Amino acid sequence: MNLVPSYDAYRALLFEDATTGLRVDFGFTGFAPEAFADFGAAFVRVFAEMRDLEAGAIANLDEQRPVGHYWLRTPSLAPGELAATIEDEKRAVLSFAREVIDGTRFPPRGGRYRHCCLIGIGGSALGPQLVIDALGEERHGLAFACLDNTDPDGIARTLARLDLATTLFVVISKSGGTKETRNAMLEAAAQLERAGLSFAKQAVAVTGRGSELDRQAEREGWIARFPMHDWVGGRTSVTSAVGLLPASLCGVDMEAFLDGAAQMDARTRIEDIATNPAARLAIAFWLAAEGRGAKNLVVLPYCDRLLLLGRYLQQLVMESLGKARDLEGKRVEQGLTVYGNKGSTDQHAYVQQLRDGVADFFVCFVRVLEIGTASDIEVEAGITSADFLHGFWLGTRRALAENGRPSLTITLPEFGPKELGMVVALFERVVGFYASLAGINAYHQPGVEAGKRGAAEALALQSRVLEALGAEPMTVPELAARLGTDELVTVHDLLEYLAANGGRSGVQASGTTYRRP
Repeated sequence: MNLVPSYDAYRALLFEDATTGLRVDFGFTGFAPEAFADFGAAFVRVFAEMRDLEAGAIANLDEQRPVGHYWLRTPSLAPGELAATIEDEKRAVLSFAREVIDGTRFPPRGGRYRHCCLIGIGGSALGPQLVIDALGEERHGLAFACLDNTDPDGIARTLARLDLATTLFVVISKSGGTKETRNAMLEAAAQLERAGLSFAKQAVAVTGRGSELDRQAEREGWIARFPMHDWVGGRTSVTSAVGLLPASLCGVDMEAFLDGAAQMDARTRIEDIATNPAARLAIAFWLAAEGRGAKNLVVLPYCDRLLLLGRYLQQLVMESLGKARDLEGKRVEQGLTVYGNKGSTDQHAYVQQLRDGVADFFVCFVRVLEIGTASDIEVEAGITSADFLHGFWLGTRRALAENGRPSLTITLPEFGPKELGMVVALFERVVGFYASLAGINAYHQPGVEAGKRGAAEALALQSRVLEALGAEPMTVPELAARLGTDELVTVHDLLEYLAANGGRSGVQASGTTYRRP
């Protein structure tokens, strides 16, 4: 089926917003205009649920807390005295960043801070990484690095690229007990100590008040502490201190970013699916994925600055929508798989499969209309590099449509902090609307907690393995029987790992037996 629309069909499905300059083209989806109108009755409930959420209703039922990331860019909507708190905290964060950049705050050995090293994971890293990669300017701020895993080799490689004496460490963890973040922090602290430096004198904490990390930072006299509120989830925290602090340190105009997010929030509060871009996107995603995640969402920004958008949206979308049960407890196994690269790189990677392979996806292109003045040289007669980029997008969209592969395109008038704030806020609202349509809770993540529990149990079993293993060679079944566990595969994998790192663990392998002299 050829999905290339007529001009009239294209115009009938083109969303244009004069206020923000945002455009969304739904013409290449194959949907009829009536398909969107059919959701009018459903969105009466969806809009009401979003209205209640923004008013402070309990949205995360597991933790019995509201969800207030929308308040961060429009504090006047926050209940009670919270608006003044949000404003005060924002001023404190931005003021601290300015002091670091202008040299008022400086490292213990003098000079200026040159690097910002963020230590966090998941929502405490992905948002800042997206913003800084897209907009960070070393000439206006610090160079950026990030420790977002518990891989000691990765940590060592990152730290080796930094001048530790001029690095400001920003440790982000709401609970303060996230193991990956704690481990990376301890690795960094040990590296500084070996260099004769004090981690505490170069560290800032962004965490929940009274958390384990908050208490440590207070006890050790860290430079500063900024709060993470329990009503802000990690994947929607980029407009809190989580994103404001590191991005501001790296030269991003976060006031403009917040302004863009606030403008998009206002636009997506309009309770009319014909004029609400997030509502229309949520409906398009729902129709394309058949309301049950039957198709994958491929995010293809034709803009190098948006390279990390797909990675950011993986968490926002998949952690929010990947749920086993609906709000009534019925097993539904909802979700929407996200992956993406960038244009035109994707044309030399997996567009071959998108056009000719299994039809298990729909594409969301993101393009920037005004290219700026980075370069205007002609690489061919009358044609610039930017012309080629635009042409490759047009060609890819058409090639997909001619083979019945649906796509939609988000067009930004230009690209800067305001526009990136708009994109982030737009997708946050899309996810909220989609979850309401599916009848699931977008604001909890029980599967993540299950993984953490599994890791803790595996590490506890590792300790028992080391205690039980002696000089007498033992097979996996023999050791498992001694431990009284039926987790033979886990015991095997633990022994294999411990033997490979025998210099530390003392475990030795000989064929299918293991010992610890």
